[in-house]
Amino acid sequence: MSLQQLFSQYDSVMVLDTETSGLDFQREEIIEFACACLRMEDGQLQTLREYDELIRLSDGKRLDPYITKLTGISEAALCAQGISKQQLCADLSQMLSGNVLIVAYNTHFDLSFMFYLLQRENAAQCLRGKDKLDLLTVYRDRHDYPHKLKNAIEVYRLQDRVVNSHRAIDDVKATIEVMKEMDAECDDLHRYINLFGYNPKYGVQGHRISSVRYLPQGFDRRKKLYE
Repeated sequence: MSLQQLFSQYDSVMVLDTETSGLDFQREEIIEFACACLRMEDGQLQTLREYDELIRLSDGKRLDPYITKLTGISEAALCAQGISKQQLCADLSQMLSGNVLIVAYNTHFDLSFMFYLLQRENAAQCLRGKDKLDLLTVYRDRHDYPHKLKNAIEVYRLQDRVVNSHRAIDDVKATIEVMKEMDAECDDLHRYINLFGYNPKYGVQGHRISSVRYLPQGFDRRKKLYE
């Protein structure tokens, strides 16, 4: 099944990325959310909508200086330019309406933060029934450690087209290009829908998504995770 055939199963495909105030999705917050809503037309990816917003911190929440150093996002920028969590939830509900495939690089991480944000705003139903594709799982199945997005960019020789900048919209664009290269590399992306691999040494971090099948994914690539 080609990427064109995969996309034809959905109204749109949302490729997304988040920047967060930390790693604990129950205590930390999304500080930047970006996505591109895509559709395949005449064999070419078309962008229906590109979205990139900073998100204001909750009252009393402070941003670790390490996060500012990593992302370039400051508390002042969040305060001056950020939208409310309620607005983000409303926008997500609109963009996720219909039959939408969610794609990210380390999708479990991003969806964990999204779910708790949406749940607090009584809007988590917009995630119900959505298929999910994790490109980190695909990359682990095909290439040696390390497995970060920047490693995929290097392996697929995309440095002249995209950058892993730790800003959400840049990482969305990088993820799209990685997905294209993965499709050209092997025609099996559809086999990874709702299948997430995890490091057996650490297990699944946080709560499992009920619609996703989780399997331990080690370094032995003699067979694919879905086999």
